[in-house]
Formats: sequence, structure tokens, C-alpha cells
Amino acid sequence: MKVSGLFFLLIVITNSLTAQTSKVYDQLTLPSKLLKSDRKFAIYLPPDYATSERSYPVLYLLHGAGDDQTGWVQFGMVQHIADKAIADGTAAPMIIVMPDANTGRRGYFNDVKGDWPYEDFFFKELIPFIEKKYRVKTEKEFRAVAGLSMGGGGTFMYALHHPELFAAACPLSASTGPITLEDAKKNLVRNNPNIADSTVARYYERHSALALINNIPDDQKKAVKWYIDCGDDDFLYEGNALVHIALRKKEVPHEFRVREGAHNWKYWRESLPAVLDFVSQSFHR
Repeated sequence: MKVSGLFFLLIVITNSLTAQTSKVYDQLTLPSKLLKSDRKFAIYLPPDYATSERSYPVLYLLHGAGDDQTGWVQFGMVQHIADKAIADGTAAPMIIVMPDANTGRRGYFNDVKGDWPYEDFFFKELIPFIEKKYRVKTEKEFRAVAGLSMGGGGTFMYALHHPELFAAACPLSASTGPITLEDAKKNLVRNNPNIADSTVARYYERHSALALINNIPDDQKKAVKWYIDCGDDDFLYEGNALVHIALRKKEVPHEFRVREGAHNWKYWRESLPAVLDFVSQSFHR
């Protein structure tokens, strides 16, 4: 009886430990009418998701150019880092969604030609899909966005375009978009040689972090909590520094971090714990 009782206790403990394990799925899909294709995404579900009935805050975590939805899973070690942060009490249990922006065409924005509306997909299809399928808190104060490089650019644009939807935004080593209107024209003309100047101007105003920051209305300056992080040896440092200066001039509260490092996964893995801490603080009412 003693042996049987001990064996039963071991089974209970093992099952309990198993039930408290986080899960990552990196080959999930959702149908997109806007993009006329199935779109892949990865998702991190916190350790107690399977055993609780409560809803969780959500972080949309965006990958960089050349990666896909598996980037943060494979190279960013998101599961290990998030599990440790939650266990240590520096991060709230949260759902982390990592969409694929590198299939069909690369990028998080609507194409200037109007035939690839990825940003519309993100807001009109992906977010509603996630909120319907998973136990996600749907209020603004429980939604955040972060990303690296190209995904940092997506983070800037999404939070600046929709400050009503995000409590916090954390661009890492971000592509901040064209610094000047002339830069925007040079970039767009490569693939659109006959593009009109008026179209370039509209695209610049919509996809330059500097332009968007300079046009922030006074009543929106505190709408999003900002955490910006870029390495001192990063080739995108200039744009991030200029964004920091622009935010200061506009008196927009933000955190700006410059650490030793370059444009690589070592830097971003070291950034992620601080991001999880920052967004967790923003999730508090």
C-alpha cells in the first residue's frame, strides 16, 4: 500500500508539473481574405494557461526581415525567456503572438500600390482571430506590441497609427522608416519608377516614425508607453537616436536605452526580459 500510495503521489506531481508547462506552437495558420492566403503565426501560451479559465494580456511580437514567425521562437528563445521572467515575477503571465510577415511579400505595411494590405490584415483579421480563439483580454490596457529591426518599424507604425489599441510599444533596433521625404522617394522609386510625388508624400507621412511623431496631437502624447532600445554599434542607430530626440522635443514620455551591441540575436535576446518587464508594468491598471 505504501508503494502504491507513493506511486500515485508521483503521478499526481508529474501531471501537475506537466500541466504547468508553457506551450509554443509555431506552425499555426489563419485564413486571410485581405491577403488571399492562409497566414502563419506562432503563439506562446503561459504555464498556467491550460489549467486556468482566466484571460491574459497579449503581446504581439514582430520578427525582422529575413525571418518568419519562427524567428523569436528559434533564435530569440522566447519560451525560455518568458518562462523565466514569469517564474521570477518580473513579467505577468501573458500570451505572445508572433505573426509571419515574410510570405508572399516582406513587411508589415500596406503596399504603396494598394494590392497587399498587410497592415489591414493585422488589425482587421489577425487581432480579431486571436481574441476569438484564445483567452485574451481585449481592452487596450492589456495589449502591447514589440519587435526587432523590420518588426521594430512595424511596432513604431502600429502604435503610432493606432494609439487607442496599445498600452505599450517596444521597438528594438528598429527600422524607423525614411528620415526625409527624399529618402522615401529614393526607396519607393526603385520598384515604382512612375510613382507620383503626391503618393510618395502620403506614404512618407504614414511610414516615417519621425513624420508621425512630429504630428502627434497633444492629447495623444501619453496614449502609449514607449520603450526604445538600440545597440551602440547598430547600423540603425541614427534613426533611433533621431526618434528619441523628436520624442523629447514633442515632450512625449518614453524610455530610450542604448547598450553595447550590434544588430544581432544576442542583443535582442538580452532585450526581451526588459521588454516583458516593461509591458507587464503597463498592463497594470
